[in-house]
Amino acid sequence: MDLLGSILGSMQKPPTMGDAEKKKVKEQKARLEKHQQAEKKKLDDFREKIRKRIHEFVKDGSKQKYSFEPMDKCFRAIVHEIADVAGMTSFSFGLEEEDRYVMLWKKEFAPSDEELAAYRKGEDWDPDKAKEIAKQKEMDRLSEEAESRVKQPKMMPASNYQDKYRHLIGDEAAKKAARTTTANKAYGFVPSENKKDHRTIEQVLADTRAKKKQKTEEGQDVSSGNQSDDNTTDDKDSVDVAVL
Repeated sequence: MDLLGSILGSMQKPPTMGDAEKKKVKEQKARLEKHQQAEKKKLDDFREKIRKRIHEFVKDGSKQKYSFEPMDKCFRAIVHEIADVAGMTSFSFGLEEEDRYVMLWKKEFAPSDEELAAYRKGEDWDPDKAKEIAKQKEMDRLSEEAESRVKQPKMMPASNYQDKYRHLIGDEAAKKAARTTTANKAYGFVPSENKKDHRTIEQVLADTRAKKKQKTEEGQDVSSGNQSDDNTTDDKDSVDVAVL
């Protein structure tokens, strides 16, 4: 016998399970499988029951929402799943492990934020009452805004800046004085108001024609003056020739 075989032969063998223990383990396994099958059947039956209740709710045109009885979390998950497949809106309300339940709404009657807030507080939802409350809140808001505008104090300056800076801007405000400022030729400053042309189109055309006419007349006067100067020069030349 080799070394490995001698070592294995000297080791203590693991304890073997007796027939009674084997039977006990087998029974436990069978009970577990039976319990799992029972739980599965229970969930399947619940799913089918919820599916039928939601189907009846969909066919009933007089109902907009449907509330289930309080149930455990695993059952609520099944309700939410089937409602989502059916195209409905679902929410859970209440305290966990006490009275938490599921409520469904048809898609065309989806709940508002105010309705959900009421159910989360454990209150009943009354649409007419909610409209009255919203209307009253709006009236209170408008009343508060009106009161705030009336009570708002009018701000008065501590001093009159015109009196304080009278030695700089004179008796008129700075903007008004700037609009009426006259041109200062020494510095070449021309106010914007003086740069505007306030003439009409007819006046502009008439002024243009007058300027052209004046230039033409001035040109004629210059040419006639030059001609008379030429004649005078010729006369002087002839006189000089005669003298010679």
